This record gives sequence, C-alpha cells and structure tokens, in this order.
Amino acid sequence: MKTSLRKRAAALAAAVGLTIVPFDCTAAGSELERGFRAPPVSARPWVYWMWMDGNLSREGITADLEAMQRAGLGGVIIMEVDVGIPRGPVKFMSPEWRALFKHVVEEAERLGLQITLNAGPGWTGSGGPWVKPEQSMQHLVASETNVAGPRHFNEGLHKPAPRKPFFGEGALPPEHEKARKEFYRDVAVLAFPTPSGDERIADIDEKALYVRAPYSSQPGVKPFLATTAEHPAVPAGAAVESARIVDLSDRLASDGRLEWDVPEGRWTILRFGRTSTGANTRPAPAPGLGLESDKFDKAALDAHFEQFVGALLRELGPRRKSAGAGWTSLHIDSWEMGAQNWTAAFRDEFRRRRGYDLLHYLPALTGRVVESREVSERFLWDLRQTAQELVIENHAQHLKALGRRHGFGLSIEPYDMNPCADLSLGGVADVPMCEFWLHGFDTTYSVIEAASIAHTLGRRIVAAEAFTSDDSERWRAHPATMKALGDWAFCAGVNRIVFHRYQHQPWLDRWPGMTMGPYGVHWERTQTWWDMVPAYHEYLARCQFMLRRGLPVADALYLAAEGAPHVFRPPSSATRGNPPDRLGYNFDGCAPETLIERVRVKNGKLVLPDGMSYRVLVLPERDTMTPRLLRKVRDLVKAGATVIGPPPVKSPSLSGYPKWDAEVKKLAEELWGSRERSDGVMEKWSDGEDAPAASASTLHHSITPLLQRRVGKGRLLWNPTGKATEPTEQYGDFAVVADTLRRMGMQPDFESDAELRYTHRRDGGTEIYFVANPHGQEVQATATFRVSGEQPELWWPDTGRIKRAAVFEQKVGRTAILLKLDAHGSVFVVFRKPAQARGPTVARANWEELTTLQNIAGQWEVRFAPNRGAPEQLTFDKLLDWSEHTDPRVSHFSGKATYRTTFAWPPRESQIANCKSQIVLDLGRVEVMARVALNGRDLGVVWKPPFRVDLADALKPGANTLEITVANLWPNRLIGDAALPPEKRVAWTTWNPFKPDAPLLGSGLIGPVRLLATREAQPGK
Repeated sequence: MKTSLRKRAAALAAAVGLTIVPFDCTAAGSELERGFRAPPVSARPWVYWMWMDGNLSREGITADLEAMQRAGLGGVIIMEVDVGIPRGPVKFMSPEWRALFKHVVEEAERLGLQITLNAGPGWTGSGGPWVKPEQSMQHLVASETNVAGPRHFNEGLHKPAPRKPFFGEGALPPEHEKARKEFYRDVAVLAFPTPSGDERIADIDEKALYVRAPYSSQPGVKPFLATTAEHPAVPAGAAVESARIVDLSDRLASDGRLEWDVPEGRWTILRFGRTSTGANTRPAPAPGLGLESDKFDKAALDAHFEQFVGALLRELGPRRKSAGAGWTSLHIDSWEMGAQNWTAAFRDEFRRRRGYDLLHYLPALTGRVVESREVSERFLWDLRQTAQELVIENHAQHLKALGRRHGFGLSIEPYDMNPCADLSLGGVADVPMCEFWLHGFDTTYSVIEAASIAHTLGRRIVAAEAFTSDDSERWRAHPATMKALGDWAFCAGVNRIVFHRYQHQPWLDRWPGMTMGPYGVHWERTQTWWDMVPAYHEYLARCQFMLRRGLPVADALYLAAEGAPHVFRPPSSATRGNPPDRLGYNFDGCAPETLIERVRVKNGKLVLPDGMSYRVLVLPERDTMTPRLLRKVRDLVKAGATVIGPPPVKSPSLSGYPKWDAEVKKLAEELWGSRERSDGVMEKWSDGEDAPAASASTLHHSITPLLQRRVGKGRLLWNPTGKATEPTEQYGDFAVVADTLRRMGMQPDFESDAELRYTHRRDGGTEIYFVANPHGQEVQATATFRVSGEQPELWWPDTGRIKRAAVFEQKVGRTAILLKLDAHGSVFVVFRKPAQARGPTVARANWEELTTLQNIAGQWEVRFAPNRGAPEQLTFDKLLDWSEHTDPRVSHFSGKATYRTTFAWPPRESQIANCKSQIVLDLGRVEVMARVALNGRDLGVVWKPPFRVDLADALKPGANTLEITVANLWPNRLIGDAALPPEKRVAWTTWNPFKPDAPLLGSGLIGPVRLLATREAQPGK
C-alpha cells in the first residue's frame, strides 16, 4: 500500500507538474481544536504526592503545590508512608498534622489543584490504630480434637490460633499485636464421624480465602480459580457426611470446655472461631500503624471513616466551594490487604444471599471434603461469591456513599491481592485506576481492566499510577525515556497519567532532597529539569483532552467468567508484544453483572446506555454458568447478538442445586442445541480462505472449523471439539473473533505495514485516532483506518500543530494514509470534514524534508548554575559531553547550564532565497532537555529527539545571539559526592545508591547544532 500510494502521487505530480502546499489549520477553529491547542486544566496529568512519616513543613507544602501548578499538573493523590526514611517531627493525625492538611486544602483551592486522599494511612486500604480487633478483617479458624466413643467427654477444646498475616508480621506496635492475637470469638462446634483416609481439597487456602497472594509480583498466583463440570470421585467413607454432622455449639462452655456423650466410633470435633487476619496498614507512618478494618462490615468502615476522614473534615470546618479544586476525592489503592472469609454476621449474610445454611459445610474450610468434591467446590464458590458481594456492598460502595455526603468522588485500583473479581470491584469507582511500571513488575493487565471498566460503565476518566519504579530507576528517568511507555498507556485506554511519584520536599534549600527511598520516578521540584517539564505535561494534557472526547471504538466484548477472585486477561492472541498492543480489532472486558444490567441489542449490536457498542460477545471457555447469566445470554442472542463461545454444562453454585443445573442444561440446549447431536451448521473456516491481507497489526492462526447455530435474530459460534485454550487462557483464539468480524463486513479498525500502536474514539461525527511509534527509530508506514469519505488531518500533540494530510487513498470503506513518525513519535489522525474532490493536488507527501543551511560551530560561553560545584563560566571551543570533561567539577555537574554563541545569518548571500522557507534549529544530541532563546526571544523547550525548534521570525539578517539552557540528570553529581566526605558534598538526599566508580551519564549539549530549511517532501522519497 505504501509503495502504491507513493507511485500514484509521484505519477500525478509528473503528469501535471503541479505542487500545492497542503492546508495548515492555524486559525482558531472548533472547540476541539481550541482544547487541543490549549488543553483545559481538567486534562492535566496528576501525581502521587507522597509524604514520608512526619517529614512535613508548611513552607515545603506551599512550594510543592506552587511548583506543581506552574509545571502544569492538575491534581494529587496524597499518601503518607514509611519506607525506611527516618521519622520526621510531625506526628501523623496530631493537631499539627491536621493543621498542615488544612493548609494543603486551602492552598490547593487557591492554586486550582485537586486533592484526592487515600482512604487510610499508608497505601494499603482503610485502617489505623483506632481499629479494634473485633472490627478488623477476620478469618474463620478451627482446632481439631479426635475422640473415640462411646464415652462421656468433658474436656477443654483447644482455642484455635490466629493465622499468620500474609504481609506485615511484626509491623504492629506491641500493644496492638497483643490485642490482635488475643482476640477470639467462638462461632460453632461441630462433630462428625472421622472419615477414612485423608482426602483433601486442593489449594484450600486460596479457595477458602485464607490467602490471596499478590498477582502482580508473586509467580504462580492464579488469575482465577477454575470451575469444572467433572470432579474426581472420593473413595467410600472418605468424605464428611453432612447429614451426620452434629452441632454442639450450645454445649461449649465459656471457658472452652465441651460436655458431650460421644456415640460409638471415631469422631472428629472442630471448634470454629473468628480471629483477626492481622492485615495491617503497613507501610503507614509509625503513628498510623494499625489493623485493617473489616471489609464485610459497614459499621467497621463507619468507625474508621469517622476517625480519619471525619477528623479531617472537622479540622477544615465549613468548606469553601471551589469548582474543581481543593479536596475532591477519596482513593483505594491497589488491594494489598489480602483476603478475609468471616465476619460476625457472615452466617446470616450467607443464608440470605445463597439461600441455604453453611453450618454443615464449614469442615470444607479446613480442607476436608464434605459430601463430595463437587459439593465442596460448589460451596466454596458460594463462599467466595458471598465474600465478594460483602466487600463490594459493605466496603467499596459504602465508602463511596460516605464520601458522597461530603461531595467526594472515589477512585479505585481494584487488583493485586483482591479477593473479588477485579472488574466488579473496580466498577464501584467514579475513576477506575490501574498501574504500569517503568522498572519492575508487569501490571499492564490492570490497564486493560481499568479501560474495560470505564468503557462498559460510562466512566469518562481512566487514571493510571504511571511509571512506578523499583530501585533501578535512580534518577535516570526523564520525559524522553518515558514517552513510548506513556503512549502505550494512551493506546491501551488511559487518559489520566498520575506520576508515581512526587515526593514532598519539606526543605527549600536541599537538592535533590527527600526521596521515597528507592521507589518511583523522581517527579518533583528538586529535579534538575523541573522548570522545563511543562512542555512534556502539555503534551500529555493534549493527548488526555483528545482521549476523553466522545466514546472509544471497540468491536468485541469479552464476558468475564463468574466467580471470585478473577483477573480479566484477554487471550494472548488478541495482543502483540510486551507491553501488549491491541491488534486491528479493539475489545473490552465486561463483568457479568454489567452484561446483565446494562447490555441490550440494537440492530444486531450490543449496546450500552451511554452509547458504547460492540459487534460480538465472546464467552469464557468455562463449563459452568449460573442460570441468571445464561438467561441474559439467551435474551441477547434472540434479540440479534452474535455470540462466540462454548455451551456451559452446569451451574458453579450449590444454590438451587440440582434444579439450577437442569435449567442450565435446558438453556444451553435452547441456544447451542443438543449435546447428543449436532444442531449447528458447520462453518468451514480454514486458514487461508478469504484471509485478511498481510498486516503488522493482525495475527494469523489456524482457524478451527466452528459450528454456527441461529437462534431468534442472532447466532452462536463455537468449537465443536471442545476447549481451544491453554490452561492459562480464559478464551479461545482471537483469530476466530477477527475472522467472524471480517465475515460480518467489519474490516479491521486499524492496520499498518509497520508495527504501530493505536486507539480510536468517536466524538459525534468526528473520528479520532491516536497513532504511536513504539520503535526507537523513525518509521514510514501506510496506516489504514476504518473511515471513508472524510478528509484526514494530522494533529501533532507535541506542538499543537494541525495539518491536512496531503497523500491518502480511500477504498472499500477505509482510508490509507502515508505517515512518517519520529522515533517514539505520535500523532492524532482526525476525520471531521468531508474529503474534497481528489486531483493532482495529492502530489506532495504528508511531511517535510530538511536541508542543512548552516552549521553553528565555534566557541560557546557556558554558564553553570551556581552552588552546584561547577565553575561559574567556561568557554568551550567545541561542543562536548560534560561527562568526558577533564575537570571533575564539570564531569560531575548536575543541573542547568546556559550555552551562548553568536552567528551570522545568512552565511552566504546566495542563501538569502532560502529565508522564505520555514527554518528550524536542530540541536543534535541533547542530554537531556533544553530551552532555546534566539535574540532574547524564548522559543520553548525541547524534551525529546529530534531536538528542534521553529525559529519563526526570531532569526534576523546579520548577527544573531543564540542561548541554549540544558539540564542533565542527578546521577553524575551523586556519583561525585559518593567519593567526598559529607561536609564537602554538593547535593543532599535521603537516598544515594551510587558508588564513586559508577559510570557517568552523557550530559549537556553535544550537537551538532544546525539551521535546517523545511519543504514539503516529494512522494517516493
């Protein structure tokens, strides 16, 4: 396609000899254009504003917030933590601390910044020293006593011991730890004939919610607990018979003694009680350490809210209403509290929700098989489902309701050690959140989850804890090194970057100052390049403004399986690479309750109330489904939906058993036909038949022949041979989905002959595509968009420039455009106006060619920032890397230095004619950011290669004075300081990971510096 477009454009140019400069949209235009060129405050990126255990100051707070506002940030999420930095003087929640928080809110209102407060100290959840053990997260624990009858038993039963917490053992103050271990309340005493053998339920700690390990960071943690229609039989006598369980609860004395006449035979007595899980607020500041509140109990959350949020609201007094500024939200960060499986009212809640009493199934929580493996697994499924409902209703939704009373919104990161389904917990949020790491763990799955939540529930903002890092970052991150990953996040659905992290700086005279130990990117006012970062923030704001317009476009809706816990992972075949890029057809995940409550069919499409629509529904490859969900699938198919996936066999639940199984079977036969005979029509889809055109944006797999069955106005497609997935996969091959869409007449939404990233939104009649180059080198590619009859425009988010594309081709409902993207470059391709009649005016390309006019060589005066250990001024005969300078004061310098030189323009009379061209200044290699001024006129900041600025009318005939201020990174100074005694060090920080012999980083203006002329590129070049 690329070659044909170039040849056609070149042929037209040769035939008529015409060239017309494409229209450059420079005049003020639509509201979309105005917002793109000057993004609103609401589109700005945010930061995590981390406070280090009492290291706070009033002047530092003001300096931080003012620096954020000047830099173009829009808001903060506040967390106070302890990660090993020595404690400061301001005790958490003391009167002084609360007064400082009031100062924060007042300053934020003054500056137009938004404040989101974490729901508790630390980053874990909602707890603190005020949480009593009886209102903490709880487990059901048991002790075992074996007796033989007949005999009269009158002995004490061992009190069950609390389990060791997954995280935070020993973190609590001694008095809190003592209270936690001593807390115990009896729940039940059950006795049953001791089974023969030792049959156990596999993975009982996970299935009974004693443990939910961190999915992001611990290998081997399951994204879901699989259900199956088949369970291995238990040998005769090896299971606990529920009918023979004797409830002895009322025979237990207060001192733990049990009196009972034991029948003949061997009996097992289980004493059940509830204890605290030990989940605590680590890494909270020391005065904020305490237990996590009970996530099943509204009263426990009420008490916590009153002690923390309520105390701060009382400190603030009557709140001044400031539109979009001040304290606006609460936040639940990544779920790291783990699981609980009990609360005081759990038995009653279970009976109300599941329709049966769990008492005789409690031995299953000890790993014993009750009745059969199938019955036990069904009960445990019900246990987890009840736990999920309680977390969502009594914790997340209740926190949201409590906040609403005070005008607060709620953001949630619903993943990691989450005992619920991620999509379900995240669905409570006003702002669903995710995270992605610059260095460290792979949490990219959470980005797909958060985007899916927002898209299916009508949430406008998808926020991301962005560029989180471990100790390998070491002050080396800067905008140019982060752009490609940030662009990936935009393509994956993010439209609010929240940098992890901005560390509060309590001092005004220490650089780089306070840290969060080794964690996070250093995104604060003490950075060397902080006064240059607004240019990058403006780029992000432009992208975020555009990526909130209208609605995203997606073709496939993946139904998440029922059950908890559950991490939504699309099939690996639906993405490419790591981080995962979407292919030509976009998709979202959908929680079961969202499908039931929000999805309907209109004109064969799955539609949601806010306007989102999809062409196909993809079912998980599971053997089980509840009748309620399957009835919804049936209704959608009958109304005209296309559904891809296998028939379920039975219900996963013990509720309604076995009646629900019969209903599932009946519904499945109504949709898929009888399992005993083939009621479907074979679709002979084989690899190569009507295969899509070769493209770097699509993957090709052997497409298994499918069965198709029409029901009502819709149809089902499924693999007749059984599951097509690997054990770690939840869905079948994405190629089946892509081919189904193609056969429905849906061409890929985006394709290119080079690997490019994309996302697509539709804003009324305007189509907005964001296209990004993931490669570290320039790419020329033909990109094809599922739009026709519209004029493509190129909107460049790094400059705000808007230009009509000159070379494009429209064919079969799509538009192909020849693009040229810089290394890690990006562009919005916007279709909003009808395409004009095509003619020979297409002869030019969609970019400019550059010609060198002048090399700016000779001497440079270089002034280094004061108090950074470098000479005040040096003369460089030629440009060089500071790290290679012979003077260690220069090679170890970190900060800003200003280069100054004078050059004559034009260098030769013959080049006067070129002055009519657009002239740009190319700085060559810059480490790492620069601000350019010519003849006293500020030309802006360059923060990524190619480091070029438009000279506009600043260039004049004769002598021109050029000033280039360059900022490098902190490591060189920290490396130099590592060899010095403390009293001679230039920098000051709470964490210096460098040794004196560590390699220095390239720094400064390295060049070459040139004047370049631009002209429209000729096709074929």
